[in-house]
Amino acid sequence: MKILMLGDVSRTSACIYLKERLGRFIRENGVEFTIVNGENSAENNGINRASAEMLFDAGADVITTGNHAFKSYDAKSLFEDNENILRPANYPGNVPGDGVLLTDIGGMTALIINLLGVIMMEPLENPFYTAQKILKRYEGKYDISILDFHAEATSEKQALAHFLDGKITVFYGTHTHVATADECILPKGTAYITDIGMCGPDFSVLGIKPECIIEKMTMNWPVKFIPSENKITAHGILVEIDRKTKKTNKIQRISF
Repeated sequence: MKILMLGDVSRTSACIYLKERLGRFIRENGVEFTIVNGENSAENNGINRASAEMLFDAGADVITTGNHAFKSYDAKSLFEDNENILRPANYPGNVPGDGVLLTDIGGMTALIINLLGVIMMEPLENPFYTAQKILKRYEGKYDISILDFHAEATSEKQALAHFLDGKITVFYGTHTHVATADECILPKGTAYITDIGMCGPDFSVLGIKPECIIEKMTMNWPVKFIPSENKITAHGILVEIDRKTKKTNKIQRISF
């Protein structure tokens, strides 16, 4: 069974790009389920109803988010209306939406979790404790588990992955928009990569025109972030899970 995970989608242009190309990638590679991080998919950042609809139309089965989950005005109702759009599970319990989803993937029940890091990020509940509580709550109710950990610090991603090794089927990081080259199967069987990168323009700074970021970093004054118009590439990972053992046989970085 093949499952595709795509990194942070950067603005409307990347949503359109996926609408034009994701379906073909899914068909040609025999992908059975697709998870896309859409927390930057709206034109003004965050996620809104229009960008979410484009990602679902493109082929996403589930959309995860991160620290920009509630940046858009209509995000609250969006999370309430669609259980397949996740916000980080370590937000307070009264926040709209959920960070956990039980869903069917090729006849197996999958537990999909979205968590936010707390190092240099929002002061949410400790992701280690949150992950423990979720796994205990759903114990015995799923066959495989997938975790999108949206975090800044590579150390936090690696530490949580080792903490959950053998307890999560696939653990992947998002947020930095830069793909890492450390995809592997950890000692106890969890497939891992620190960051799967972004779906956005090449030769940019996290999807933004470099001159905007350079001005911000050299002048230290407010700068309007203008999305780059360069060629777009989608980055992510493709994992193969054995239906009998329910373990990941292969994890590979992909781009198209």
